[in-house]
Amino acid sequence: MVTIVDYGVGNLFSVASSLSKLGINSSFAKSADDILNASSVILPGVGAFCDARDKLRNSGMTEALLDAAKNGKPILGICLGMQLLLEKSYEFGEHDGLSLIGGSVRPISDVIPNDYKIPHIGWNALTFSENALFKYIKNGDFVYFVHSYYCADCGENVIATTEYGAPLTAAVQSGNVYGVQFHPEKSGDVGLNILRAFCEIKG
Repeated sequence: MVTIVDYGVGNLFSVASSLSKLGINSSFAKSADDILNASSVILPGVGAFCDARDKLRNSGMTEALLDAAKNGKPILGICLGMQLLLEKSYEFGEHDGLSLIGGSVRPISDVIPNDYKIPHIGWNALTFSENALFKYIKNGDFVYFVHSYYCADCGENVIATTEYGAPLTAAVQSGNVYGVQFHPEKSGDVGLNILRAFCEIKG
């Protein structure tokens, strides 16, 4: 069973609806036990990093997520959910993340031209190397982004980039833990195929 973490932040029903279109059953995790019983876990998220991190901590599911990652369970962070996987965020201060993937969350205004709009909203092409997450799509396929901060300093954990006045991290991976900055649940058939590929990854 694919489990979507319900901690008060994120497009839970959009993700569940996308999985349903693929014929994949899903459930919402509201407790640590729900995560421990999952076959794979999706961590969605929209909004501010600090608020989401606090809500996740207050939900009592943080340790279960860390244990799931340690035990090899496939985990996919989406948008802010991806950013939470990193070590730190510099959104409205300095905040610790889950440290499941190396890197930090920084404003895209640091790297894009001044005349580019923030937030970055819209369809952008992906550039990636071979990876199980992208087995059903091709380089240059477009996905939908909405963000003002990006994942920096991720090194070899970067598995996809996009161009928005500068190269920006679009997806990361460390072992069984994956993150995508874009919204696959809003990215049409390309997004569905990414979700399908993730659900085929075994722990």
